[in-house]
Amino acid sequence: MGESISLHSTRLRLEYGVNIPQFFSEDDVRARLHLPDLIDAMEQALVEFSAGRVQQPVRTVLEFGGERSLFGLMPSYVPSLPALGAKLVTVCAGNAKRELDTHQAIIVMLDPETGVTRAILEGRYITEVRTAAVSAFSTRRLARKDAKVLGILGSGVQARSHYKALGLAREFREVRVWSPNAERLRKFADETGAVAMPSAADVVRGADVVVTATSAATPVIQNEWVGDGTHVIAVGSCMPWQRELDPALVERARLVVDSRAAALKEAGDVVMGIAEGRWTAEHIAAELGELPSRQNDREITVFKSLGLAVEDIFAANMVLTRSQP
Repeated sequence: MGESISLHSTRLRLEYGVNIPQFFSEDDVRARLHLPDLIDAMEQALVEFSAGRVQQPVRTVLEFGGERSLFGLMPSYVPSLPALGAKLVTVCAGNAKRELDTHQAIIVMLDPETGVTRAILEGRYITEVRTAAVSAFSTRRLARKDAKVLGILGSGVQARSHYKALGLAREFREVRVWSPNAERLRKFADETGAVAMPSAADVVRGADVVVTATSAATPVIQNEWVGDGTHVIAVGSCMPWQRELDPALVERARLVVDSRAAALKEAGDVVMGIAEGRWTAEHIAAELGELPSRQNDREITVFKSLGLAVEDIFAANMVLTRSQP
């Protein structure tokens, strides 16, 4: 479908001088994004961002509707590619009841010289897979080399993408999962081979890497569950009134973020602790793009992932520059 639209667009451009952007469906995107390559691309994207070589504001977010749904605008310009574009993303919690994904998105790519629209890409899958790829990059940098047990809290889209991506960063001999939705938990375990656990505590205790991929606004992990040497990846909450982690855990851990500016505005796990006087902005030890390393095997590390426009632009650029296999 995407190929036929592309050919039609080319014909219109040649015959009538009409600029019709290419459209890439989710199937088109899936065919061109390979997870191992994407993990490497996310490393490059975050290094460029933290080095100050990307022009990008903190995303603009507005609420709409009666369910506090969110609409975000995420533009970015990456001279090194070069690439220019923006993601338009919505988060509608009520979609779960409608049998729709809670996150919906499109990415618009522009010519970085003329500003002419080059392409429009379905962005839901890009959001899904680039988030997991960034988490895999954090695992490479911050998880213990001998990490063997992965714990996942959640059973939705991000839980599944993290199951795939983190297995490329470490060789886990056991994957545990818990979700408050018993039916989805059972299905996730059946389809992935993960071990369904009776509680979040049972997932976290003894795990070497833990992912929180939930829609919770209050902590789903308690500090006392987390053993020394654990790497915790928090990807679910993205608003300043939401927190997935016990603040005592964040205070105890070495805290790494994707963006200091974004974390100090959007991450409830960070800003609520500051407001409560538990720590200051200096508690953020590093951005992931600064390539932090684990200091010792007993250190607890927390990576708070919010998702950045530069990640979407790098991923979309991969789609545009890679031929379909």
